[in-house]
Amino acid sequence: MEERAYDAAVIGAGAAGMAAALRIAAAGCRVALIDREDHLGGILLQCIHNGFGLHRFNEELTGPEFAERFSGQLVDSDRIDVLLNTTVLEMQSEGPTKSLLVCGPDCGVLKLTARAVVLAMGCRERNRGNLGIPGTRPAGIFTAGLAQRLVNIEGYIPGKRVVIVGSGDIGLIMARRMRWVGAEVLAVVEILPHPSGITRNIVQCLNDFNIPLYLSHIVSRIVGRDRVEAVEITPLEAGRPDPDKTFRLDCDTILLSVGLIPENELSKAAGVQLDADTGGPRVDARLMTSIDGVFACGNVLHVHDLVDWASAEATRCGDYVVAYLRDGVSARPQGRVLPGANVKYVVPHRYLPDAENQFSLRALIVKDIGTITVKRDGKLVKRRTLRHIRPAEMIHVKVRPADVPVVEGADPEPLEIAIE
Repeated sequence: MEERAYDAAVIGAGAAGMAAALRIAAAGCRVALIDREDHLGGILLQCIHNGFGLHRFNEELTGPEFAERFSGQLVDSDRIDVLLNTTVLEMQSEGPTKSLLVCGPDCGVLKLTARAVVLAMGCRERNRGNLGIPGTRPAGIFTAGLAQRLVNIEGYIPGKRVVIVGSGDIGLIMARRMRWVGAEVLAVVEILPHPSGITRNIVQCLNDFNIPLYLSHIVSRIVGRDRVEAVEITPLEAGRPDPDKTFRLDCDTILLSVGLIPENELSKAAGVQLDADTGGPRVDARLMTSIDGVFACGNVLHVHDLVDWASAEATRCGDYVVAYLRDGVSARPQGRVLPGANVKYVVPHRYLPDAENQFSLRALIVKDIGTITVKRDGKLVKRRTLRHIRPAEMIHVKVRPADVPVVEGADPEPLEIAIE
């Protein structure tokens, strides 16, 4: 078996993987960038709508344009080996070295060794099997991402009368896209009392096209034998279905936009510790997982609302990888980070008191004006006013050394981040 050695291997060539690989290579390291698809950019290539890059590039780009900003640099780099059509079968730690068993039609079976590995495999969609909707199993049921690929890449229209289950961002974008290709979008049905997608997409994809959004409703039954014929929709009263108010919408297509799951099958098989709240790895202040030298960033770590944030996190991850390759595992003590009131999770899960720490978190509440607080050992160290708090929209907060001065000889006390 052929064996190739690198300083770092990055698994996944979407926005996060490309950003991390470029940052590591810029420091003079040899990098292998591996992806099972036949193209760079991941899911971005089927996202032909604009709205990307406003934070990263100060421009409004389409998904392919955003991907091209990175892919062009990758192709020109002489320090990055890009392995497309290549699947990572196994990852193992062999002392300070990590080994990857990969295969593909172009490279055959290879063993790649690297001193550091970056997990950037992205996420996948939940499907009907995750929901358990009663009814038959007819044709015409798609995940929103699959429908997006069919329309934007393959040139097929999935149906003419569409109901979308869930108000995630992909579903909202597909509601607008289906209207543009001439289909009728009858409704978006959301089980929660608030939308699951960002406000911008609610306005631009639903309100601008007069598409009804049913909050606190469920699809209680799918009707149809060979092809979807209708759905039955039931409102929730105090969290319980009220069957007396069930109504029917005749349709031929159902698109599921019911959440994303970080793609961590490879991580689990390698023994990486996962977090129950994010579905991704637990990471320290340097985005390193429970395995020394294995890092994680982007949607494989936690599902982001904007690709700009995923690529920015990956760039920071690249810096941490370079520091690890140069200095090894840091002995500097780290403190725990805990989600407080009204916060679902905080990433990363640890902090360095003598460095600037940037945290990403998700709220559990809907509020127009609130306050984010950071406490150490119960004492307030930082407070900031927040506007427009929504579970769908990620919140970022920085904690600097001046906020948490180091106590000589003492272990860092836990930080708790909450929303009031």
